[in-house]
Amino acid sequence: MIGPPNCIVWSELDSDSADQVIAGPRADFAAMKADVEWKVYSHDLPHDLSERLRAAGFAPDPPETLMVWDLARPFPDRPAPSNVDIRQELDGPSLREAVGVSEEAFGKGEGWIRGDWESRLVDPSFAVYVAYRDGSPVASGRLEMPEGRSFASLWGGGTDPRHRGLGIYRELVAKRGELAKARGYRFLTVDARESSRPILERAGFVPLDSIRGWVWRFSDTERITP
Repeated sequence: MIGPPNCIVWSELDSDSADQVIAGPRADFAAMKADVEWKVYSHDLPHDLSERLRAAGFAPDPPETLMVWDLARPFPDRPAPSNVDIRQELDGPSLREAVGVSEEAFGKGEGWIRGDWESRLVDPSFAVYVAYRDGSPVASGRLEMPEGRSFASLWGGGTDPRHRGLGIYRELVAKRGELAKARGYRFLTVDARESSRPILERAGFVPLDSIRGWVWRFSDTERITP
């Protein structure tokens, strides 16, 4: 996937081909002066793929779990968070609020998101939701709905740390799931961080596989270049 973000989400390698294949995209993204993430699933081959990526200069992100919710099953009853309004955003100013919340939740610059999201406002495969508490944006997340597939997916769901523990994240998941179901999708997937996994399991998501993102950063090569 060429972005930003840049990401390798699928591979089919063996012990003989892996090192050569790893070197290819690393060189390509170095030429673009760009970072790239390689998502490694526990079933990916060869079994030492992660160590090969480490040797090639990739660094590990925190572990995640691929989880799935069968949308044929109802979302568990839950008390609605007080003074919280969750809505799908359809204009540029609202998207800027969503980006600001994402930066608060994840503690890193997400400026590239704004241009990407604004360009997709009319894209039926895309939706972004923002949660407002007492009128202020406190959480956001997006939904990807690829055409002709059974699986929709959740991305970037996060809550401002000052508003966690109130059920806002869970409600944000439910709202996106409702839209996916209304659009005819059967399953909803998410690459869950360890902090999100217990919430999702209580909501009915089932863990399928473990994931580790390995990131090669062009900025790291600049720091070590003579």
